[in-house]
Amino acid sequence: MSGGDLRARLMRAGAAGRARLYDHLSEAERAFVGGDFALYRHGGQAVPGGVWRNWVLMAGRGFGKTRVGAEWIWSLVRTARAPLRIALVGATIDEARRVMVEGPSGLLAVQQPGEAVQWHATRGMLNFARGSQAQLFSGAHGEGLRGPEHHYAWCDELAKWKQGEAAWHNLQLGLRAGETPQCLVTTTPQPSRAMKMVLAMPGTVVSGGGTHDNPHLPEGFLTAMAAQYGGTRLARQELDGMMLSDVQGSLWPEALIARCRLPTHAARYARVAIGVDPPASARGTCGIVVAGIGAGIGTGVVGGVAGGTAHVIADRSVGGASPETWARAVVRAAADFGADRIVAEGNQGGDMIRSVLRAANPLLPLTIRHAALSKGARAEPVAALFENGRAFFVGGFPELEEQLAGMVAGGGYEGPGASPDRADAMVWALHELMLTVGSAPAVRRLD
Repeated sequence: MSGGDLRARLMRAGAAGRARLYDHLSEAERAFVGGDFALYRHGGQAVPGGVWRNWVLMAGRGFGKTRVGAEWIWSLVRTARAPLRIALVGATIDEARRVMVEGPSGLLAVQQPGEAVQWHATRGMLNFARGSQAQLFSGAHGEGLRGPEHHYAWCDELAKWKQGEAAWHNLQLGLRAGETPQCLVTTTPQPSRAMKMVLAMPGTVVSGGGTHDNPHLPEGFLTAMAAQYGGTRLARQELDGMMLSDVQGSLWPEALIARCRLPTHAARYARVAIGVDPPASARGTCGIVVAGIGAGIGTGVVGGVAGGTAHVIADRSVGGASPETWARAVVRAAADFGADRIVAEGNQGGDMIRSVLRAANPLLPLTIRHAALSKGARAEPVAALFENGRAFFVGGFPELEEQLAGMVAGGGYEGPGASPDRADAMVWALHELMLTVGSAPAVRRLD
């Protein structure tokens, strides 16, 4: 069967039929199929029709964005009647090299047998057969795109570009070679000024989808992602491919959370406090959040604010648990992190909360606080600690961060669920460490 006949038969068969026919192909026929992206791409990976200048492919992790970018560039090079000049722009030169060129779905990986391409890594340049060239650029250095002219451009993870607006403007001003210059942007939908600017431009088309749209991903990966992140703000952005706007007046906007994130690391803490926000019903979540102040850092309260820097180090919250169960979770967290103070909100039955926690461990260093302010108002001075570089997240806490993003200045809450239980627990812990005048650590046993 000729290549053209085989391709026509596979295209008529549809996705399910192609999978069955593939088992009966010879090695040569399988090699042919493997080089024809149109035969096995999923619907969201198709190039949009009509007239457009900028195509934004905004999708979740694992959707296949990089493969689309690489295949699009190769399709242009293969069909060009004259040499092309192409810009490959990543968040950094290193990311552009690792993802767009050398990655498992990059330009080198998807070339077909017999295609001659020379990769000059030190110069960041790809030389294709018949004279076409692709040059790497960095979105962190907008001036690097001033001057060069290009026929086409592929931009990856635009939302991460440090000089996004300057780099984009210079790229667009240089995208003037040939009759119909075009640019493809492959990105996860993180909100940024540059992203919002590009999406609003005339001549921009948008497509995309979620992680689950890629039928080639392992089922175990999809199951694990749904179990770990399902229903969270992070999942809607990183898995479902949705661009989320900050809640108006959010105390913890996305940019602040990102700026205050530290990599996970082992550390010794001079003080550790656990905030507990007990659930109002048996089906609710008990917020249990652990925070600490680094060893060797002064912790005296001066003018109502403690010295030192606080770290949010764990979220041990439990949902749908009996009082005895969540009390044991608090005790385990105290033991695991060597907490010298447990601060529990007592507005929902302080005596019951005290008795349940004492029953789980009568030696817990427990303080019951009764809130006089709303959750949002109580959170404002804690948000200021993050704004001022006095508090950080050690690692990622998707469900906690989603609730924090919904805490609004003035006392409102516009996040998921009826109550920001995890966020309130974090607020209690950081109040204890950084904002409570007269707070002192209990005697701690040294093992």
